[in-house]
Amino acid sequence: QSDGNNILTPCSQFPYALKALPATLAAEWDSPSFASYRNAFPTEHSATPEAMIAHVRDLMSRDVKISYLKSLQGYLWESGYANGSLKAPLFPDVAPKILSWTRDDGIKVMIYSSGSVAAQKLLFRHTNTEPSDLTPHLTDYFDTVNAGPKMEAASYTKIAAAHADLAPASEWLFLSDNVKEVEAAKQAGMQSYVVERPGNAELSEEDRKKHRVIRNFDEL
Repeated sequence: QSDGNNILTPCSQFPYALKALPATLAAEWDSPSFASYRNAFPTEHSATPEAMIAHVRDLMSRDVKISYLKSLQGYLWESGYANGSLKAPLFPDVAPKILSWTRDDGIKVMIYSSGSVAAQKLLFRHTNTEPSDLTPHLTDYFDTVNAGPKMEAASYTKIAAAHADLAPASEWLFLSDNVKEVEAAKQAGMQSYVVERPGNAELSEEDRKKHRVIRNFDEL
């Protein structure tokens, strides 16, 4: 089981969301289809388009992961993926491994990300790999809404329980570049490794001694 948030290189979808937001709000602010996204924001930040734009910019500048922002980002990204403006760039080892695990080895691969489930599906449907759409090879998706915070052991327990028919938690493998997430998964009884990728936060010597560290999926 691999974390969609952590197997990806930095993607242009984040600045795209900011760029697309003003025009989207201008065109859809009073649209019934946009109401659920607008109303999910705190009242003080959804009173006007300008207030929402300022709040979104603030949250993204601080890398705040909160469900109503993630849902809005997914909504904005959908049009970008649909018109080809966005592609989700994967590290070269990722797609071949997902295909090998699922087609050849019968391993179930699931995604757990701070990004919404809707955004995850968009991302994995429009990758820069061949095939571009990897969603047929993914069994399930989890986010902070249907599973819980990524640094809490209870979230991983909930994920394993959702597929208790497949294997006990001890036979799950969770991969992440975040040491605290790895520790939470281990507390829930899962196996978990730290994935060290270019651009990640530097790992301490203590982290390296405490956890297995891999640099790509070919090391699994």
